[in-house]
Amino acid sequence: MSRIGVMFDRDLSPEDLPAFAAAVEEAGADDLWVVEDLGWAGSISSVALALAATSRIRIGIGITPAPLRSPALLAMELAVLARVHPGRVVAGLGHGVAEWMRQVGVEPKSKLAMLEETLLAVRGLLQGEMVTLDGREVRIDGVRLVHPPAVVPPIVTGVVRPRSLELSGRVADGTIIAEGNGPEQLGDALTHIRRGGATDAHELIVFTFLHVNDDPKDAAEVTGTTVAGQADWLGVPPEEVFSLIGPVAEVPGKVAALTAAGARTIVLRPLGPDPVPQVKAALSALGR
Repeated sequence: MSRIGVMFDRDLSPEDLPAFAAAVEEAGADDLWVVEDLGWAGSISSVALALAATSRIRIGIGITPAPLRSPALLAMELAVLARVHPGRVVAGLGHGVAEWMRQVGVEPKSKLAMLEETLLAVRGLLQGEMVTLDGREVRIDGVRLVHPPAVVPPIVTGVVRPRSLELSGRVADGTIIAEGNGPEQLGDALTHIRRGGATDAHELIVFTFLHVNDDPKDAAEVTGTTVAGQADWLGVPPEEVFSLIGPVAEVPGKVAALTAAGARTIVLRPLGPDPVPQVKAALSALGR
């Protein structure tokens, strides 16, 4: 069985995060994932809040934009979290939305170089190495962390296109696949990831919409706008967006299909009001 995580949606109030994290842990989830989108909430502070409110579950960043973060500062922040909570942090990195990166003046000339160089620099620093890197986008001259963590957190990427997926397979510990992608799309993504050199240790993490509802019309009213927006982003009709929207009895079969396609971690993104009961219903159906 795959790990089962839950997303704390970016539109939820930050002050609700500690209670949400505690409820998710009590309900039997393996992970809680937070989001860092421009203008919403910062990932490091969110992870710190969630770790402090829980004792067991893993807390993942899904994702922080590489251009927005100094690799040295990001490594320093992650090191503190990983030292205090060993084995409970997953660092997710991505290219960042180009429009948002332009808004704050950090859009790189090469998105691929920025992501790869950031990842390599952060990992080296977390491993306690003296890092010097004169890259296309990242430059670090002889920096070493004074307090590197004993347990280096995995660094995963949230990427979409073939070249980025290959990059992830080459240098990352795992890859996050966005909401709406089903078993067929996971197979295609894995082809590119493995072409980059990924081994079986590479963790495929899949985000998926969740809304437990026996009434198709009501479910469509609650989730339709979000699903339509994701369909537009994916370039597919809304009916082709893979999700866990519908009767709770369908949840185990769909999760099993994602697992069979290679997903090692499945992160539920509850839609609509009262996300905690949605999560509890899904986790109960999965035997948690």
